[in-house]
Amino acid sequence: MSEGYETAHIDELEALPINQGEFVWRPVRRRFGITAFGTNVYTGDTGSRVIEEHRERDGHEEMYVVLRGHATFTLDEDELDAPAGTLVFVRPGTLRTAFAKTDGTAILAVGAKPGELFEPSPWEDSFAAITYAEGGDLERARTIIRDAIAKLPDAWQGYYNAACMEARFGDHDEAIALLAKAIELNRDDVVGYAAGDHDFDAIRDSADFPV
Repeated sequence: MSEGYETAHIDELEALPINQGEFVWRPVRRRFGITAFGTNVYTGDTGSRVIEEHRERDGHEEMYVVLRGHATFTLDEDELDAPAGTLVFVRPGTLRTAFAKTDGTAILAVGAKPGELFEPSPWEDSFAAITYAEGGDLERARTIIRDAIAKLPDAWQGYYNAACMEARFGDHDEAIALLAKAIELNRDDVVGYAAGDHDFDAIRDSADFPV
């Protein structure tokens, strides 16, 4: 094979179950060492959430491509039917999520912030860490999370995902402290996510729970 290109099938990518197996993250950027933009594939079966509910801030643009299967996107107040072949460009600030309508649905996500040097999001490492924690290797997971936070100490996502991991598998007091730090960095988004996040069920009744 020429050194000028690489190729991989979706099913050959590393499969990392996310949100207790609700959907599967298949790293694309990490697989190819892409440095110009973020890109990943998410797969799920009928009824499962394939794209996590979120908003992109600070001008970050995203496009989703339904590679196979059939999905339903919710974009702010609109619902979009998206069979295989559908492209969905979502502007910054728009609340977005997607659910699979058929088994094996796969969605490619591509994104970057115009005019700025791309930096990988800390949530990529966080997703990997939570997967290792689910597999019983909590110390490896903690090391990955600590390294991710050290790279981007002002990004709320690393603290939030670390809090999710500790709440489910580790130190509940540390989970509360990490969640409080995430709220300090981005109150509006974090409070909204945490209010309905089952990862925090084990600590939600604590007097110190910050939501």
